Amino acid sequence: MSVQSDIENKVREHFSPAFLQVENESHRHSGPATESHFKLTVVSDRFEGLRLVARHQKLYHLLQDELNGGVHALALHTYTSEEWRTNNGNAPASPECRGGSKTAS
Repeated sequence: MSVQSDIENKVREHFSPAFLQVENESHRHSGPATESHFKLTVVSDRFEGLRLVARHQKLYHLLQDELNGGVHALALHTYTSEEWRTNNGNAPASPECRGGSKTAS
């Protein structure tokens, strides 16, 4: 099973999201395209009453094995259903990679 599938399965099981998008952004970074950089957009009412830091901590804890393995970067965008509606169902775009060989001249 792929790292992306593992992440999706864990988040679905633990957070029962109304919306989940796991994007492998590894190809946008220097080095070979692997499963090392991900962007997660998670909409779950289990985030209700939690500050942003607490939401992220829960996801980092859940995905600890992946983060201790080959996952180098994890961009998290976490919302309750109401926040997602207020935000018109949009998560911010990821910035361009500025590290490694991408910036070498």
